[in-house]
Amino acid sequence: MGWSRLIRSLLWRSLRNPAVGVSLIRVGWRFRRRGWYKRAPFLPVPAAGYVRWRMHTAYGRDDAVPPADDLVRYARWATRSQ
Repeated sequence: MGWSRLIRSLLWRSLRNPAVGVSLIRVGWRFRRRGWYKRAPFLPVPAAGYVRWRMHTAYGRDDAVPPADDLVRYARWATRSQ
């Protein structure tokens, strides 16, 4: 699975279950790059190096793409008590 397929899968899950979408947005906001509004493309996305490090520590490869189930499970866990 590539990143674009993962994003489509997460969008579909968010449309089917808006609570999942809210959890994913909240978690995504936490991972945004500092000063994202100062550099193009002016999107609150994480730094590429940080994503590579997270994938390496979680899946053992820098170029790993996480399964959608893992991201949804993490988002629900991270936002369950807030």
